Amino acid sequence: MSPRLSSQAIRCFGVLLALALHPTAPGIAQTNSYRALASHFCLDCHDSQDAEAGFDLETLLQKPFRAHTDDWERVLQKLETGQMPPKTSPVPNQTERDAAIADLVAALDAAAFTSPHPGTAAALKRLNRTEYQNAIRDLLDLEIDARDYLPPDESSNGFDHTLTNNLSPTLLSRYLVAAKKIAQLAVGRPVKSPVGKTFRIKADVTQEKHVLGMPLGTRGGGRFLHHFPQTGLYEFQIRLARDRNDEVEGLRGSHDLLILIDNEQVASLKISRPKSGTLADFQDSNLRTRLPIVAGPHEVSATFRRTSGSLSESVRQPLNVRFNLHRHPRLVPAVYELSITGPFAGANVNEHRLPSTPTLTPSQKTIFVARPGSNASSETAAKQVLEKLGRKAYRRELKPEDMHRLLDFFRSGNDQHGYEAGIESALTAILTSPHFLFKIPPSDLAIMTEDDRKERGTRRISDYELASSLSFFLWSSLPDDILLHLASENRLHEPAELARQVKRMLADPKASNLTSNFASQWLHLRNLGSITPDGRKFPDFDENLRLAMRRETELHFESMVTNNASVLDLIQSEHTYLNERLAKHYGIPGVHGSRYRRVNLLPHHHRGGILRQGSILTLTSYATRTSPVVRGNWVLKNILGATIPPPPDDVPGLEEQPTLVDSSSVRERLLQHRSDSTCASCHELMDPIGFALENYDAVGRWRDRDHGLPILTTGMLPSGVAFKSLDDIEDTLMSHPELFVSTFSERLLTFALGRGTELHDRPAIRKIVRDAKPTGYRIESIVLGIINSVPFQLRSSP
Repeated sequence: MSPRLSSQAIRCFGVLLALALHPTAPGIAQTNSYRALASHFCLDCHDSQDAEAGFDLETLLQKPFRAHTDDWERVLQKLETGQMPPKTSPVPNQTERDAAIADLVAALDAAAFTSPHPGTAAALKRLNRTEYQNAIRDLLDLEIDARDYLPPDESSNGFDHTLTNNLSPTLLSRYLVAAKKIAQLAVGRPVKSPVGKTFRIKADVTQEKHVLGMPLGTRGGGRFLHHFPQTGLYEFQIRLARDRNDEVEGLRGSHDLLILIDNEQVASLKISRPKSGTLADFQDSNLRTRLPIVAGPHEVSATFRRTSGSLSESVRQPLNVRFNLHRHPRLVPAVYELSITGPFAGANVNEHRLPSTPTLTPSQKTIFVARPGSNASSETAAKQVLEKLGRKAYRRELKPEDMHRLLDFFRSGNDQHGYEAGIESALTAILTSPHFLFKIPPSDLAIMTEDDRKERGTRRISDYELASSLSFFLWSSLPDDILLHLASENRLHEPAELARQVKRMLADPKASNLTSNFASQWLHLRNLGSITPDGRKFPDFDENLRLAMRRETELHFESMVTNNASVLDLIQSEHTYLNERLAKHYGIPGVHGSRYRRVNLLPHHHRGGILRQGSILTLTSYATRTSPVVRGNWVLKNILGATIPPPPDDVPGLEEQPTLVDSSSVRERLLQHRSDSTCASCHELMDPIGFALENYDAVGRWRDRDHGLPILTTGMLPSGVAFKSLDDIEDTLMSHPELFVSTFSERLLTFALGRGTELHDRPAIRKIVRDAKPTGYRIESIVLGIINSVPFQLRSSP
């Protein structure tokens, strides 16, 4: 009797042989060889109830190939990631498998070349918080924290793309209020009354040692960027950290609390225990002072003068954390918050050594390129100011109707309160304009002829669209004057010029956006702030360690971009970036101080690529233990590009299954969990990879044993390749780089397009990977491949 296989296995095995026989024929199911194979296995080809229900390859193979490329892309994705055929079914050997995959790829890519499919662009995208914040910085030379003005963005396809058809009244109100406040701050008109802002330090920050960026000889505290709207007197109020009994923590003896402006000491406050009562009687109101400050942005710090450490503490080698009263109490006081209020009227210029003439802030210098005078009227000067601001904000040349609208706002403010008020009013209008808040493509479609549009159904984006797409991709901000100038001359799209601009943009400090925005979302680093390991099991974890973990991964990615290194450096690396806190956590000696530096690694350090970094290992763990399932799923999704469906609702977790609670190790408990046939199919893919990471505990420390038992890290990848440890997985990824590079390119393309990739984007991704191969998959070649790709450069014609 013929063996009975699942419909998925039958379809997958059948297509491999059929493609090997006739790789590009539109009706390859007509061959006798395929018919014989199908009749031998196809006992239940049409009754599948799984996720692929209704997907019948025997029928598909009889249909025109080019009309069903999306279906073939699904087949290819399953075969490339090793998810099909199942290990339990008969499969071709590796040579046959590779040949069939290569033939299918060639057929799909040929179809895509002759009929490019750019996909459907999102109807309307508004600036997300990061883009809004960066746009204000580059438009007005003003640093803001968009979190103070706008609500959090929703995630779409793993990134904070803000696809919308309209603005809710609440969000519209937030944009209006934000625009008014930002315009007033940038223009710098006098405020009617003092305004304040409070900066707060997280409760689980250890403040016993030097803080990066502070002067040497200080310890603890915080450093904050604050924009002072006018020159004048400002009040600084500091509050110290207190425990649950409202007592000031660690207040023994006397301490010097310093206030620094741009790292220069401007005030010193002496603090000591109250002469009577308890530490709860300490008056924070005494930690207040008024200081003269020149208008503009300044780094404000509140810190302590460092005294010599305790020898006994050094000998005992205590925990690195100091913030919890009962488990690890503070040894010295700590800053809880810093409030800044002002300016206050009545400041004497000579008494406080303030400038006798107004000092222009960076934003005022950027905005006021012209002022009314003997050679220019108010309206003439305003036109020059608004032409510059409007062109950059709207990412194109201003139209006459744009200028008329802005001048109407200017006249309204100018007539009532003068020239600066008029500019402030017009600037508010710019910041609330749809042309600023939304990524609206221009309506000029004259780049392609009408015949081209009818024939191909696509158009190349205009140079202004290209400038905007480039800048939001690489900088998450507005295009600069160079890009806009090239766009105005219709030269930006020229291949040589485009390559020059990409190289320039990646070398610009603003390219750090690829780290802080793309990498932090792709690798889920933004979620690290919400991870709190169990304090009893992991007492040495605090915010300092959390930040150091994140910074290690960011610096690793940032160095790849800065040095135009291979993206494979993310998988295997002989160096990493550590400060003293993280080096101690990893057990790597010889690293001292708060500064991060490149550290060359040895094999016994067990560090290197992102799969060995504390940020990823902590993110993919539970509060009390590791999770091979979460870790394995993370690797499948973010490294291998495979997708795993969510578990059924009625399947309990490990902690909810009484028969598993007493098992000795996580591996043994999961092996029992996999005995359930409902769970086995997905866990067979995820768990082995997660087991390979079991040498790292829930906060990323290396270990050799779990619950007293040796840790077993052997397993098999979805492709069928066996491994003994994480070393083998990394070696496999390095020997088959297309797997990871394809996944990386797909995620970066998603980020660049502002939409999720679709099956018809797969040929473009393969071309990006193929073109980057001669360079060793350097990041610049992948970025340039994305920018030159069909989905980035073309749009479907309306």
